[in-house]
Amino acid sequence: MIPASYYLINTDTKRERQTAELAIMYCCNFCLLQQKKAKPEKKELGVVTYNIPTPPGEKKDVLSPLPDSYSPQFVEASWYSWWEKQGFFKPEYGPNPCGVFMMCIPPPNVTGSLQLGHALTNAIQDCLTRWHRMRGETTLWNPGCDHAGIATQVVVEKKLMKERKMSRHDLGRENFIQEVWKWKNEKGDRIYHQLKKLGSSLDWDRACFTMDDKLSFAVQEAFIRMHEEGVIYRSKRLVNWSCTLNSAISDIEVDKKELTGRALLPVPGYNEKVEFGVLVSFSYKVEGSDEEVVVATTRIETMLGDTAVAVHPNDSRYQHLKGKMVVHPFCDRKMPIFTVQCRCTGAVKITPAHDHNDYEVGERHKLPFINILDENGLLINGMKRFEARKAVLQALKDLGQFKEVKDNPMVVPVCSRSKDIVEPLLKPQWYVDCREMGKQAADVVRNGELKIIPDHHLKTWFNWMDNIRDWCISRQLWWGHRIPAYFVTHAVCDVDGHYWVSGRSQEEAREKAAKRFNVTADKIYLRQDEDVLDTWFSSGIFPFSIFGWPNESEDLRVFYPGTLLETGHDILFFWVARMVMMGLKLTGNLPFKEVYLHAVVRDAHGRKMSKSLGNVIDPLDVITGISLEGLYALLMESNLDPLEIEKAKQGQKSDYPSGIPECGTDALRFALCAYTSQGRDINLDVNRILGYRHFCNKLWNAVKFAMRTLGEGFVPWVKLCGSESVSDRWILSRLSAAVALCDSGFQAYDFPTVTTAIYNFWLYELCDVYLESVKPVLSRTDSEGQKQADICRQTLYTCLEVGLRLLSPLMPFVTEELFQRLPRRHAQDSPPSICVTPYPETSEVTPNHLVWLCVKNSFPPPTASHFNECNELSVSVNMLVSKSFSANQGLIDLEKEVTKLTAKKGELEKQMEKMKEKMAKNDYMEKVPVKVQEADAEKVSRMEGKQFV
Repeated sequence: MIPASYYLINTDTKRERQTAELAIMYCCNFCLLQQKKAKPEKKELGVVTYNIPTPPGEKKDVLSPLPDSYSPQFVEASWYSWWEKQGFFKPEYGPNPCGVFMMCIPPPNVTGSLQLGHALTNAIQDCLTRWHRMRGETTLWNPGCDHAGIATQVVVEKKLMKERKMSRHDLGRENFIQEVWKWKNEKGDRIYHQLKKLGSSLDWDRACFTMDDKLSFAVQEAFIRMHEEGVIYRSKRLVNWSCTLNSAISDIEVDKKELTGRALLPVPGYNEKVEFGVLVSFSYKVEGSDEEVVVATTRIETMLGDTAVAVHPNDSRYQHLKGKMVVHPFCDRKMPIFTVQCRCTGAVKITPAHDHNDYEVGERHKLPFINILDENGLLINGMKRFEARKAVLQALKDLGQFKEVKDNPMVVPVCSRSKDIVEPLLKPQWYVDCREMGKQAADVVRNGELKIIPDHHLKTWFNWMDNIRDWCISRQLWWGHRIPAYFVTHAVCDVDGHYWVSGRSQEEAREKAAKRFNVTADKIYLRQDEDVLDTWFSSGIFPFSIFGWPNESEDLRVFYPGTLLETGHDILFFWVARMVMMGLKLTGNLPFKEVYLHAVVRDAHGRKMSKSLGNVIDPLDVITGISLEGLYALLMESNLDPLEIEKAKQGQKSDYPSGIPECGTDALRFALCAYTSQGRDINLDVNRILGYRHFCNKLWNAVKFAMRTLGEGFVPWVKLCGSESVSDRWILSRLSAAVALCDSGFQAYDFPTVTTAIYNFWLYELCDVYLESVKPVLSRTDSEGQKQADICRQTLYTCLEVGLRLLSPLMPFVTEELFQRLPRRHAQDSPPSICVTPYPETSEVTPNHLVWLCVKNSFPPPTASHFNECNELSVSVNMLVSKSFSANQGLIDLEKEVTKLTAKKGELEKQMEKMKEKMAKNDYMEKVPVKVQEADAEKVSRMEGKQFV
């Protein structure tokens, strides 16, 4: 709260100001202190259900009495289906005086289930959407779902094997695709159900699936256009290969497992765990001499594909060997020794066909590329790759060329889908030339056309774009968009390049091939590529394919380019950058004007959400609550190793000894937004979410009390009268400040500012101070008192109505429930729902006669005439204090209470000063853990909130 001295700007002397400040402090705090002394023990959370029969889509009964306490199950019943049926989520609802806001959802995987990280994304997106809608803009938040090529295929393959003991190859491609569609239609809408439970105000009539005909046509068109222009081409290069999936995978599907030394890891297809985290040294004999060159590797089996040895140009031990050859111990292969500039000294083996760095060296030095593995991870003799590891090691020992094995910290690439060890494998694939598109994507950010928030992600953006590599878009799957490219077999031909044509149909491709080779179409034989496109390709055109591109449509004209993209920073390159590149390439426009990147959600201990840790929480389990046994049951249904299940159980028992209590949707949403500090990961404690359920209960009780105070026949005035008392003016000034903070917070994507402003207004200012201080006013029976009580009721109504609208984007359910019980200022043309009611503006609660009460520098400064009112303030304060005390005569010693409060105020100021000094130290941000920093910031915020003067 702001100091009372901001208001008392025209009292005569310093002593008068101090007296007035202490009087206001006492008035505002006395009843609160008395209330806290008699505070009852916290009751158990009650469960009240809404049992009035209400058909889906019909409005909930708002005439029946409200329950005694807040219960999420009662509050959240029926509202969502009514909102949806009424069309409130559609951009066509209402006029368009304020422009257009359009945002598309980051399409979740059809196989997926939301966890708290996804809930954060949707809480932020929905409160932004609701805020823009309440501002009168034509607002569209477009839903959709991704076909998730690898994830979906794996799920269905496991299902087939479990239920029918069949593989996809047993079924064949067409029948397997039918099985996937069947699974999708039966099981693939769970994530939509979760989104609705979260209150997400999406226009479901526009929901898109990336395998829908409309989007599939757009994917095909994008490939063909880019292929004909030469931006898409075919080449044989190293890819990330999953031997279990028999497919190339993207970088984002590779988990990097860090090892500090020797470790045994499970690998699919092997009965025993495989050794990693060791460095094996062995020697190559120099041709024609007794000398040898010692090299080291973490993947000894790849030495079968070595084609050179490289040495550091400044290492004196090897200068005389440059230009000579070493001999492979298992065959007559002779391999050159040459110099390569690198960080380390010594000699290194070069395996161009099985190492990404060696691939580039092999290209520069025109080395042979020898592939030792097939797609299943087998050597040419049928031996498994990690069995070959043992065999090669033993063979080197037998030859006397083995030197040593020692621990070695390393990063092991693991397929996130199959948990297999990823192999770099040489394969012919389709690629997108990203050089020019990457330059454009960097330029639009540099020149300000595209804004990335927060801006500390700019370094990452420019680093990627300025050093971008071509994008492999082939996937060796059956589920997905099959590549519309055909291999021509009419004559003698090579494997790639010139003999591939693309087409919207086989007939179109045949005509293109006939024209290219100057033969008749009947001489052309085509074979379509078996591969499908990387899922990120279809996601990259999602912002415009959902509106029917390349066909013209009204939606495409109105809603593309969009306004905002909101997502996690972890897919900045994999999705955001590709949307920018493909939008510019295919439409000539950016897909959105701003990108807001939120932080990653971690558990209360700062750990990344992981199924193996047992800390991945379904948001529905936070909303409805779940027992510890229920959490255990979910672990048992997973595919975790038994040892990991036991470890996860211990983690759950430690974090949730009594399970997770029912918190409700509104509390979850509010908590997620409250934690969203730009640039910092979020350590989310579920118990903190429960605290916001208690806030909902406080809100509930305050509105119920206020509605009883207003009375059944209460009719709100069209506007404030101008005769408000000091306490009325004070609460209106606090409401005005909260409105301003919310507006600036939403504008800046500063969600903690919004949540703090709302929380402080409702809890510390309206409930703890104003409602307590005006009780004596409302109890007066004389004529003058009745008049003042009427004005007080109007002020109270304004606080309720505006305060609920402020809160609505974050807590849509409880605010709708309470708002529907309030009378309307403009009953004839009042909007039917709070979600389509205008968002508050400061002008509603800050008429001219109250300007001088506003926060310093927040609004235009007061004029001279306003100071005249200050002469009345000391009298008004004394009157207010005396009225407040009249109901409590004999209960207090005024001087004693003021002395105590003054001492408390001084102590609080000392604590704040000490804390701020600690946080201002130069090394604070570097040395103090993030969790401690967050706790310190919260302490300061709480202490500032307690400063009533």
